[in-house]
Amino acid sequence: MIDCHVLYRVAETLKERKGADPESSYVASLYAKGTDAICKKVAEEAAETIMAAKDGDRLHIVRETADLWFHSLILLAHFGLGPDDVLAEMRRREGISGIDEKMSRGGA
Repeated sequence: MIDCHVLYRVAETLKERKGADPESSYVASLYAKGTDAICKKVAEEAAETIMAAKDGDRLHIVRETADLWFHSLILLAHFGLGPDDVLAEMRRREGISGIDEKMSRGGA
């Protein structure tokens, strides 16, 4: 099995970059630009992941998903969150029907 702890190591690096000089780090420059810029990158990477899936190129899907996860981790860190917060939510949902889970949040 691949080492899933890489998510935690990346998250720790992203947290450290919050205080870095925006000129010294891509991540620090995104933090400096604020929520809108970070959200724009997440949306861009999500769109690229979708396009890769539509092309059916498995390697491209993996690479774009890695970019999406990376930028999602930046978004989480921007709000003081990390992988454990998402994993706790996934654990909460585990074993619950998707339909039931959506209904519990007021979805239709």
